[in-house]
Amino acid sequence: MDLCNTHAVVTGGASGIGAEISRQLLAANATVTIMGRRQAALDAFLDTTGSDRLHAQSCDVSDPVSVQQAFELVSSRSGAVAILVNCAGAAPTKPFHKLTADDWNSVMAVNLNGVFHCTAQVIGPMRDAGHGRIINIASTSALKGYAYVSAYCAAKHGVLGLTRALALETAKHGITVNAVCPGYTDTDIIRDSVKNIMQKTGRSEDEALGEFTRSNPQGRLIQPEEVAATVLWLLADNSSSITGQAITVAGGEVM
Repeated sequence: MDLCNTHAVVTGGASGIGAEISRQLLAANATVTIMGRRQAALDAFLDTTGSDRLHAQSCDVSDPVSVQQAFELVSSRSGAVAILVNCAGAAPTKPFHKLTADDWNSVMAVNLNGVFHCTAQVIGPMRDAGHGRIINIASTSALKGYAYVSAYCAAKHGVLGLTRALALETAKHGITVNAVCPGYTDTDIIRDSVKNIMQKTGRSEDEALGEFTRSNPQGRLIQPEEVAATVLWLLADNSSSITGQAITVAGGEVM
């Protein structure tokens, strides 16, 4: 795949799944802008690549003003956004009976509203160009429920609903809109969760990791590279008929 002269934006692009997607986009010759709230993380990722086709823009996806300003800046610098990967997200855990309205709104602001704010900035130019790719990194939480992350599950179900509705609206405009739904993936978020379980319960690392791998019939964590490869597949010219889909990358956990 050659994405030369194609501008891609990846929110949450400096770490975890987003970072690997950014790397694979760079390998495909795209011009990539990573967005995130933490400037230090953005700068650190820039330093690891050394690519003059990689740019960073601080942005809080939950703030529509921040999003508008960020997209205006990156579009003036690198051209219209032809690929948007909505990867920014947060998944705090808390039992529902302890969930506050602030907790709920915070999760929705990043995981669902953020997808809306960013997509709203690119959909007009994509319609005008008659081409575009929007890929929302959802989760198996968009397809099933998990205990203690009710707000996150609700937000990701919302992302999938938005994906399907927008795919229908844009089907005749050369735009595809899809969701990629990974299972538990080998990122810092999971590794931190494993450490937290170990500290609170005294379990070994393997026992704590089992809390996440046992739901996968393959008995392992998904690798970020596998998720990124799925994103690149959806960007291919011969994937232009794939839209409105939830592509599950979860080792058979959801069928």
